[in-house]
Amino acid sequence: MSIRVAISHSTKYRFDRPVGLSPHVVRLRPAPHTRTPIHEYSLKVEPAEHFVNWQQDPFGNFLARFVFPSKARQLSFDVEVIAELSTVNPFDFFLEEYAEHFPFKYAPDLARELAPYLEVEEQGLRLQRWLAGVDRANRMGTVDFLVALNQRLQRDIEYTVRMEPGVQSCEETLERGIGSCRDSGWLLVQILRHLGLAARFVSGYLVQLSADQKALDGPSGPETDFTDLHAWTEVFLPGAGWVGLDPTSGLFAGEGHIPLACTPRPGSAAPIVGYTDKCEVEFEYHNTVTRIHEDPRVTRPYTDAQWSRILLLGDRIDDRLARHDVRLTLGGEPTFVSID
Repeated sequence: MSIRVAISHSTKYRFDRPVGLSPHVVRLRPAPHTRTPIHEYSLKVEPAEHFVNWQQDPFGNFLARFVFPSKARQLSFDVEVIAELSTVNPFDFFLEEYAEHFPFKYAPDLARELAPYLEVEEQGLRLQRWLAGVDRANRMGTVDFLVALNQRLQRDIEYTVRMEPGVQSCEETLERGIGSCRDSGWLLVQILRHLGLAARFVSGYLVQLSADQKALDGPSGPETDFTDLHAWTEVFLPGAGWVGLDPTSGLFAGEGHIPLACTPRPGSAAPIVGYTDKCEVEFEYHNTVTRIHEDPRVTRPYTDAQWSRILLLGDRIDDRLARHDVRLTLGGEPTFVSID
């Protein structure tokens, strides 16, 4: 059972005068390893007079580099993605035997390949105090350990929407006890690296659809369908590969997490990077998700109107069969009978 959705993401900059535009790098195409099937993708950019080169960065992410030869008063990026949302079990993987319990060490060759994702960049006192609360003495299942770690961080850091550019330091996020999704994502990256686990920062789309029925116990999710740019973390587990953890929700990444760029540091995962001449600018963006196909199911059966259309179609087919004297009998399978 799946639901096909259309994700629309629009970003617009309006300038108070014609300005020169530097080359812009755009990371708004679903990454190769996304588990959500992508049926269609388009990226429309204005001004129309531009040159574009699609590339893959050193980490395998898709990026588009735009060059604008003329000055412009407006710059816009419009993305359309058609995705198939089917339920994903985030725990559907096996671990190598040596990695089934934490702590463990990566095999030497693997550790060399993962070196950029093991680099510890922040070592502040608040981060050290937070890490001191992690039980590393008693070996426990790696998955159970990560579940508990992710949920603890979700409880400790309150979520907020923060429009300022960049990512807070781990110290600032822990001191304030509040941060955006990218702040929590980067904090979890550093926590995992301190614990000897390879981790990377993820920028992507989050799609959340309203539930067919209210939950009997626990939260029911959003009241309406929702999508937005989001950030989370991926950790490398031998045998499983990269596994997504979302410290904003305290959950493992599921079918609604569509990665766009996964990198050792947040700066190289930014959705849009570029510069303009000095000017005044108006900025606007919006994200929408629209259901374009979903199969009927127990919790959301056909409506009366849909049944009426189905019955009407059946009547039209019966009428055409009768007018053309097509005679059908029901045996082991439908059988056409000749007129003679």
